[in-house]
Amino acid sequence: MDNHDETQVIIEDTVKVKKSKLSLISFVLGIIYFIYIVSYFISGMSDADSTAAVGAGIAAMLVTPHMIATGIAVLFNALGFFMNKRGFMLVAAILYTIAMVLFPFYFMFVIIQTILSYVAYAKMK
Repeated sequence: MDNHDETQVIIEDTVKVKKSKLSLISFVLGIIYFIYIVSYFISGMSDADSTAAVGAGIAAMLVTPHMIATGIAVLFNALGFFMNKRGFMLVAAILYTIAMVLFPFYFMFVIIQTILSYVAYAKMK
């Protein structure tokens, strides 16, 4: 009977876990942006004109660090949301910030995710 009471307490504690809406919004926006940027540069590489293909290749090389940082940030954002862990949300927010620094011309595409991730980190307990 004592074991049953402990199991009931564990189940009640598990049910009370509340997911952060801000981290969900940040995750959804991040994945949409990541899919967009990858598809944009992949489609730019398939251009028939050789000069345009060289230009697209150079642009892709400049944006690749930004894409990698954004992709890893989305991964940590997902981990932070689904596992409900503050540390992963902080890592995601820092990686979104690094993605902005790596390619400042695209800062407007990750600024919302960055802010939402920092706020979600601050509100998670």
